[in-house]
Amino acid sequence: MKKVRVAVLGYGHLGKWHCQKVEAHKEVAEFVAIVEKFPASQEAAKAAHPGVRIVSDIKEIVNDIDAAFIVTPTSTHFELVKYLLENNKHVFCEKPVCSNDNEASKLKEVAAGKNVILQVGHSERFHEAWDKLRDKLQSLPTPYSVRINRYAPFKGRATDVDVVQDLGIHDLDLLMYLFKSKPISVVATGYKIRTDKWDHASIYLKMENECEAHVVVGRNATREVRDLEVVSKDGTIHIDLFANRFAVATSGKNEDGTFVVEETYGKRDHLFLEHKNFYESVRTGRPAVVNLKDGMNAVHLVDCTLKALDFDTTITVKLA
Repeated sequence: MKKVRVAVLGYGHLGKWHCQKVEAHKEVAEFVAIVEKFPASQEAAKAAHPGVRIVSDIKEIVNDIDAAFIVTPTSTHFELVKYLLENNKHVFCEKPVCSNDNEASKLKEVAAGKNVILQVGHSERFHEAWDKLRDKLQSLPTPYSVRINRYAPFKGRATDVDVVQDLGIHDLDLLMYLFKSKPISVVATGYKIRTDKWDHASIYLKMENECEAHVVVGRNATREVRDLEVVSKDGTIHIDLFANRFAVATSGKNEDGTFVVEETYGKRDHLFLEHKNFYESVRTGRPAVVNLKDGMNAVHLVDCTLKALDFDTTITVKLA
């Protein structure tokens, strides 16, 4: 089977990592081009990848590729995804797949009937913890309560979007991926601290079967925290995504007389796994591991959250 001819669109902080992963899959991928409009980044790309074409516009190489990785600012995603789909190219788009519900519905129309793969880069789905815990989380008795925290000190990146689009989208997607009860409404409060956009948000989601979730995201914290905790009548499960460990406290006593069982798990290269899954889907026709519907639902929850923040009201969720 021939190699997948690939371009990476964007040579910023994350684009550099994507380029490395393309080269790490050279047995299945042919690295054709890097699309980058800024001269300084073009020079950096030439130095790091001397055998790869460096161009400033996707139109220059669209006929020479089978697939593209979109690693550009969020505001550009819609037009790039749309253009690539219209030209029957396979697409991997970093999250979010687009900026809002209106753009998402238009992408759905363009993608209809296209025999191509569209995978969205929701990398938090690739933690080894979910291999061990997702079945348990999916079968929890209702109601249950979920709390997710994701905040860190200011890093000066991704300030073209708010913290919900930048960080919160990871956890809003995890809610839909890990739990059977889906969000039905959202309210939120937040603060604009470093930028003119939301830099901190506290998001409350009412879910099916009387379940609830509270997601806190921030980019101006004093320390870095990434964790998830769920409580039900069966007990408590806490996952520390930063320390790669989880703990389970059931409703009874363990065989050794303790009440809490702790376990660590390995750190994975999520980006490598995303690439691996994308190439396998392109080469075999297997559905994308994170598809357009998944991406649209994440965008919808972000859209609902931003409306709840902007208008200080409860917003009804309508998932695809």
